[in-house]
Amino acid sequence: MMASFSAAWQRIVALVGKEFLALLKDKKSRFVLIGPPIIQLLVFGYAATFDLNHVPYALYNEDGGAISRQLAARFAGAPAFDLIATIRRDTDIRPLIDDRQARLIVHISPQFSRDLALGKPAPVQLIVDGRNSNSALIVLNYASSIVQQFNAERMQLSGIGPPVHLEVRAWFNPNLQSRWFLIPGIAGLITLIVTMLVTALSVAREREQGTFDQLLVTPLRPIEILLGKALPGFIIGLFEATVIIALAVFWFHIPLLGSLLTLYTGLALFLLSAIGVGLMISSLAVTQQQGFLGAFLFMVPAVILSGFATPIENMPEAVQYITLLDPLRYFVIILRDVFLEGTPFYLLIPQFWPLALIGIISLSIAGWLFRHRMY
Repeated sequence: MMASFSAAWQRIVALVGKEFLALLKDKKSRFVLIGPPIIQLLVFGYAATFDLNHVPYALYNEDGGAISRQLAARFAGAPAFDLIATIRRDTDIRPLIDDRQARLIVHISPQFSRDLALGKPAPVQLIVDGRNSNSALIVLNYASSIVQQFNAERMQLSGIGPPVHLEVRAWFNPNLQSRWFLIPGIAGLITLIVTMLVTALSVAREREQGTFDQLLVTPLRPIEILLGKALPGFIIGLFEATVIIALAVFWFHIPLLGSLLTLYTGLALFLLSAIGVGLMISSLAVTQQQGFLGAFLFMVPAVILSGFATPIENMPEAVQYITLLDPLRYFVIILRDVFLEGTPFYLLIPQFWPLALIGIISLSIAGWLFRHRMY
């Protein structure tokens, strides 16, 4: 048994070495700038939007007076906001932001109505989820406009200066730097592109160069050939992701608050799913151009539907269900949660198991297609 396993492993290692040699020696341009415009138009038209509609927010009104209720009514009546919770104590704030249930917390101070009645400044605190700096700024602009309108009406009634003092605090990204939000997502984007290109073209390259038939007469079994094609993509993807993570931390000074174990668990599962999809495409492709086109067909929607640039919750409900099939969706959440929040391992299990499931299913289909095309 051990001798058989050792021989199989040697054959897989030899095939992996052959794959690396083929990748390093091939200097031809393998990128084709052809894309399905109709699919891209539909995906961009429905998914790519920077408008925020129905922003979920929670109200923490410690005052309860008539004037504070007037301000609360302004938020409740605004079409851009949806009230999802009424907070009764301070400890209720963090879970709503941590779990992404609320993007905004409106906190009205206990003496709000009394201070305004006496002509004193009255603070209103806005706590914003700063993980997506672009969305956070838009939410702040919406909220600030409501407060400014409230101030203007109060000035007309009282004849004094603006009575409300606005205090803003953004969690997880205090300075609202877009770099903190974008670079962790870019790590997943580049890892997907590299892994997909390596795996989606591997079998197609063999067929195009006429060496695929030579593999059939070797002692390699289909599962060994599949592993030999998958391991180079895994190794290259792991290396690329490590370089990008290192640059993010040491060059761009993005805080990495979570553990490397959690981060690399998510990375390994993401690579598993990306390789599975890539090998599915490669098993169906006859030429490298077909393989690249198939990878491009998958990557463009995967990036748009991942939440990398636009919030998934702003997409139509039907499109949100489609994003559940996108491995990049889960990995982007893992990256940003580990980098910016320091989210522990157990809280990311809901992101880990879909990646593992996508990887197992896609690799199983790729294995079936591979055996079907061999015989």
